[in-house]
Amino acid sequence: METSEKISKDVHPVDEVLPFWQLGFYGLQHVLTFYASAVIVPILLASALGLSRDVLEHLIEADLFTCGIASLLQCVGFGPIGVRMPLLQGVTFVAVAPMITIGLSAGGGVDGLRQIFGAVIAAGLFSFFAAPHFAKLVRFFPPVVTGSIILVIGIALLPVAANDIVNGHGTSVMQNPVNMRNVAYGLGTLLVILFMQRFFTGFWRAISVLLGLVSGTALAWCLGDAHFDTVTAAPALTMVTPLYFGIPSFHIMPVLSMIVVMMIAMLETVGDVYAAGKIVNKPVGPKEITQAIRADGAATILGGLFNSFPYTCFAQNVGLVRLTGIRSRWVVAAAAVIMMVLGCVPKLAAMMACVPLPVMGGAALAMFGAVAVVGIQTLSQVNFEHQGNTVVVGTSLGLGMLLVSQPHITDHFPAWMKIIFGSGITLGATAAIVLNFIFNRQDPPPISVEGEVWNVGVQISKDPDMLKLHGANSSAG
Repeated sequence: METSEKISKDVHPVDEVLPFWQLGFYGLQHVLTFYASAVIVPILLASALGLSRDVLEHLIEADLFTCGIASLLQCVGFGPIGVRMPLLQGVTFVAVAPMITIGLSAGGGVDGLRQIFGAVIAAGLFSFFAAPHFAKLVRFFPPVVTGSIILVIGIALLPVAANDIVNGHGTSVMQNPVNMRNVAYGLGTLLVILFMQRFFTGFWRAISVLLGLVSGTALAWCLGDAHFDTVTAAPALTMVTPLYFGIPSFHIMPVLSMIVVMMIAMLETVGDVYAAGKIVNKPVGPKEITQAIRADGAATILGGLFNSFPYTCFAQNVGLVRLTGIRSRWVVAAAAVIMMVLGCVPKLAAMMACVPLPVMGGAALAMFGAVAVVGIQTLSQVNFEHQGNTVVVGTSLGLGMLLVSQPHITDHFPAWMKIIFGSGITLGATAAIVLNFIFNRQDPPPISVEGEVWNVGVQISKDPDMLKLHGANSSAG
């Protein structure tokens, strides 16, 4: 008995294997919060390229299946691939506009898809082999940078939740008039989540988001705003076939543009990995960044082979870990298996798609806010008496919100600029890195504390426990 208790105490919460039924519930919660974001990319692409309904259905099935594989690579790991934290993988939104441009330049249709898949495979190979070199740049990511990036990610995603709540037509379109029933669904879902968080503990608190989604969908169904007709029409079983649309084609400019996309996705992954490390109390250094980016690269290669797209970590699931307190990576592994099943059983996938957008938006509001809180927690380590740190945080946040508030600023940008500066997240993240280099590079050398080298601008604690906790922000001395 004592041995069993000792083993239990020695296992980090990230590595804890929960009972099977808990893995199922918690994993399903991750899938439900992730599903709408997972399928939106193939929907947008199919609409822009003029693809048939049958092709769209196959793209969605392939996307779900490959999301599952990608998530297993990241959270379970395979040798040097995967950071082994509770991180769920999905198609990066940064890739949408470049993929549409690539597809249309190839004439649209299936020919356009083959050129997209070729560029995706090449960019995945680039990410995989560039991972250790990119990880060496971690010294340019002190808490003032990582905190700014995480904060920008959380705040920049809030308009996505707001758009879902009003059942809008995208974050660049102001919804007017607003259907207050949709708002009631969204805020009602949020209210259920908050109620469960406040008055329940343990398992019931941990599945608060799942219960919010289920109760919101049930209410919408009772009032005639949720429909399950597509479940009957969907086939019972399908197989995701590699190279379903033929051999991918490789061309220089599409490959280069997709490599730029993956470089931006690397920045997002760095921010999400730091956020996850902060939440689960796991140190993050060059090794962890390398493993995470390798998983992105390997998943993106598989994406091109399995008729899908570039992959990166998803922030809403990081927010879910923060909100529920369930840190086991095996929960995400369970979610990954569920997604692979959904990719092969269209009826189940269709059922998941019946959750109304306003209900999804209410849950997303809580989760994206939780991501922003992680950014604030990281910035609490920063010494704001140092003027350079104030400039880095204030300007990167301001530039990130510039594109969130006025997305049409980029309408007249050339295509290559839209890839880099097309979203508030990428602009804010880039600004944080560049400004930190400009304003903090002439500071005194790093301070050595108990064998560790610390970046200037970080408040140093003499408490050994605090040093251990903040070890993610240090490098070996």
